[in-house]
Amino acid sequence: MMKIEVTDTPSEGELAAISEGLTAFNTTDVGPSGRQSLAVLIRDDAGKPIGGISGYTAWGWLFTQWLFVPESLRGQGMAGKLLEAAEAEASARGCFGAWIDTFNPQALKAYQRQGYAIFGELPDFPAGRSRFFLKKTLSPR
Repeated sequence: MMKIEVTDTPSEGELAAISEGLTAFNTTDVGPSGRQSLAVLIRDDAGKPIGGISGYTAWGWLFTQWLFVPESLRGQGMAGKLLEAAEAEASARGCFGAWIDTFNPQALKAYQRQGYAIFGELPDFPAGRSRFFLKKTLSPR
């Protein structure tokens, strides 16, 4: 008998069952993703990571999951430099596109300055703002 359970504390094994099942299904359906992590780090003088990009490449696309620039480095084009580095690595991996999402108005403008175009909007996420989804064409190497 099947049972549905809701939890806010899934174990690593429980999450792995979902991940492995979906990965196997997608591989059969559309082929292997070739998923590979990608990070671009900002380090301080002591070598400590203080910001950067975390994401991955899969199926020919770069997804930037997180991008953080410390307050002291904002307004200096750092987000653009991080994106350029991630995009160059993604292109070297054969990617033809990149996507990112944000609900921060300043980040939205920064991504658009880097050539990203809006392809979707989710209003009131969070309340009073919109979450924008953006994409950019890359040239694979």
